[in-house]
Amino acid sequence: MARLCAVVVAVLVAGAGCGYRFVARDGTLPEGVRAVCAPIFFNETSEPGLETLFTRAMRQEMVRSGTLGDGAACEARLEGVVTNVSSYPTIVTEPITDENGVVVVGPQLASYRAFAEARLRLLKDERVLAETSVSGTEDYLPGSGDVLEAEANRQAALHRLSETLMREGYERLARNW
Repeated sequence: MARLCAVVVAVLVAGAGCGYRFVARDGTLPEGVRAVCAPIFFNETSEPGLETLFTRAMRQEMVRSGTLGDGAACEARLEGVVTNVSSYPTIVTEPITDENGVVVVGPQLASYRAFAEARLRLLKDERVLAETSVSGTEDYLPGSGDVLEAEANRQAALHRLSETLMREGYERLARNW
């Protein structure tokens, strides 16, 4: 154990001597804004709970970049609207036939795709500093015939998609697209 600790300390000291350091990624927002509040997003879809999912993903991005403010310390506000969500089948397997051409197994659904879209605006004193729209897709499996399994897969896909879209959205706001 002592030997392991010595190795870890040696690596850290050697790394520090080479100029390496651990810092948060650049989260510079327009006009040097460093503390942003992110109230719960609006949900214009018929899918319940998406506003919470997308708000949480955006706040997580802001924590990573060091820009999430709290209450009175906020210099700006980030507003979001989830504008669209859908799911649709993407891959259907070909039917399997026997040597006589009789269909043994019919076509089966092999994959679904979730789609989501959101608008983001960064405001300072009710003035828009930056705004963008993001959209994307995430594939998921339909499950093994169990409706609950298929829905769990869909929810997991929407979770991954919200994280991806909010990461992209934050980067666009920081670059002032």
